[in-house]
Amino acid sequence: MSVGQVADGSRFGGRFRAAGASIVGLAIGFGSQKLVQDIVAGIFFLIDDAFRVGEYIEAGGMKGAVESISIRSMRLRHHLGAVQTLPYGEIQAVSNHSRDWATMKLEIRVPYDTDIEKVRKLIKRSGQAMRTDPVLGSHFLQPLKSQGVFRVEESALIIRMKFTAVPGEQWVIRREAYRRVRDALAAEGIVFAHREVTVRLPASEEAEKRPTLAAAAAAAAGSLAADGPDTVGTGDPA
Repeated sequence: MSVGQVADGSRFGGRFRAAGASIVGLAIGFGSQKLVQDIVAGIFFLIDDAFRVGEYIEAGGMKGAVESISIRSMRLRHHLGAVQTLPYGEIQAVSNHSRDWATMKLEIRVPYDTDIEKVRKLIKRSGQAMRTDPVLGSHFLQPLKSQGVFRVEESALIIRMKFTAVPGEQWVIRREAYRRVRDALAAEGIVFAHREVTVRLPASEEAEKRPTLAAAAAAAAGSLAADGPDTVGTGDPA
């Protein structure tokens, strides 16, 4: 191998190492930029007091209780058990479900002929009973009450109810509210409406179909009478 070839190889190796170092430096630069973004975003979220450990939030497409807060990310515990790590730089907005109060709106379906005023009074009575409950009463900020007919569907009237409670307790109250309202309505003979489809034929078509159905029924009865002696007996046909 000549001296020129050795020199060319050395120059090629030096260029390769320089290119590799440039790529590594570029990657480190991008990584550092993302790290700085996460840290700065986290500082502003903490200054704004957007969340605290133990609070239930929704952020970055994730939701859960905040378990820990670090310099660049936080860890959320989903209510089904999964642990989620969320960098601050990925957060555009935070919905905090654990601050001050929580209002929950519920819907029930009742038939068209239901006495709406009676339903309103039953819901109010159920809300007053829950307000005096020794376990649930202290969690209410505003009692359960009816908001009247919210919308009309094909097979039912939709009545909306709402209450305001201490954050975190609204789920237990919702379950109990549905149970008590259902029992109160059932005691007055009011049942929830089921989804159904009713087909109504015009009077002319129904009148035209009646003779056809009667003729078919008569033909079927005649056929059974004609076949009777051959198919029904009390002894051996032979």
